[in-house]
Amino acid sequence: MPSQEFLAELLAPPTTVLLTVECQQGVVGPDSALPELAEQARSSGVLDRVALLAAAAHESGVQVMHAVAERRPDGRGANRNGRLFRAAERLPVQQLTGTKAVRVAPPIEVTDEDLVVRRLHGLSPIAGTDVDPLLRNLGCRTLVVTGVSANVAIPNAVFDAVNLGYQVVVASDAVAGVPADYVPAMIRNTLALVATVVTTQDVLTAWKRRPTRG
Repeated sequence: MPSQEFLAELLAPPTTVLLTVECQQGVVGPDSALPELAEQARSSGVLDRVALLAAAAHESGVQVMHAVAERRPDGRGANRNGRLFRAAERLPVQQLTGTKAVRVAPPIEVTDEDLVVRRLHGLSPIAGTDVDPLLRNLGCRTLVVTGVSANVAIPNAVFDAVNLGYQVVVASDAVAGVPADYVPAMIRNTLALVATVVTTQDVLTAWKRRPTRG
């Protein structure tokens, strides 16, 4: 486990951004298109811990960014080159632009200072979106990744961020996927090879220390 001093430096508020991935009503809300994933995210406390991290980030001056996946009603520009995309087209709840399904889900609070980045294509919250240029303009050095799912979007986000040169921190208990026992195995055997893996409490403790950077 990294030392508190190391984490305080790594997670310094002026150079850290908290990213929530697909924590939207149509994915993790009560009327989710993916009820098994939504149930896991809520019953495990993952969604509550993401909300806790967002609240702490707001209090500590850490920028919060929400990555949302959506589709145009006519489907223009959306991928159809994989089973996942074709299956999503048949789901009873569609992540359509402008609908409730693409709003960030409670209890996560979205403030006026937060950035919401929406994508119409692909699997990654970062590749092909505005996330990278926004992070660079914000002076981000460390990206804290939370949300869903450990099966697809979270690994994509972590590897893309590492490839772009960011330090990545994964809050392991603020990430959900299915089945539940897949999540810790994937984090331990895959994401831990390239990211710093911590708990929500580790991040909260680091932000409470509020280190000063020049």
